[in-house]
Amino acid sequence: MAREFNRSMFVMLLSIMIGVSIITYFVADIKARNEERIEATSQIENLEQKNINFTNYFIRSSVILDKAREDRALGNYYFDLALLWYQSALSEKNQTNMELYKTRAIENSTNSGPNFINSQLNFEEAENFFIDTKSLTDYPDYITVLDLYIDLTESGSTLAKLRYNASFYLIYLAENLTFSEEDNNVTYLGNMTFILMIFEEIMMQCEEAEQQYEKKQEEIDEYEFFDEVR
Repeated sequence: MAREFNRSMFVMLLSIMIGVSIITYFVADIKARNEERIEATSQIENLEQKNINFTNYFIRSSVILDKAREDRALGNYYFDLALLWYQSALSEKNQTNMELYKTRAIENSTNSGPNFINSQLNFEEAENFFIDTKSLTDYPDYITVLDLYIDLTESGSTLAKLRYNASFYLIYLAENLTFSEEDNNVTYLGNMTFILMIFEEIMMQCEEAEQQYEKKQEEIDEYEFFDEVR
């Protein structure tokens, strides 16, 4: 009877041990799966937040870039008018008209300066945001596009700075215009040869910078964001 009892106890204890082992295994497996799920959920949440930040940064970069373009366009408007009035004053044969054109040249060139400064600052700020945006993605095509935008903002900043310098020297040249009643010609107060050389050099640099800027813009416009063959 004792032997049968011991055998029954042994079988029961063995069954309990096996049951505990099985339960322990299932508990450990469920725990591991739960930890994996939590980790995967955390990774998904981090990825989603990273994507949200990427989108927000890119939109903000683009908005600032558009503002830089608007400022540069307004600066160009005033500068082109100033240059037109300056050239008109140079060729004028009437003192009253010359003084009028001279004043308009100075006023418009003065108005262009702050717009070029704002444009330069906005181009630089947009560049910084594009650089930050680039750190939020590992996708090669996005990185390539962002590099193009970074190059564009650098080019735009250089162009705006050169335009500002040109507007500064244009004001100086216009301010020194004077009318000679002896031969009814417009001349300068003093020798402006050196200033003219600087102004012309800056204007050539502006033209080159403009070409570089347009080239960068074309690269962005022509870039294939998506593969046409799917």
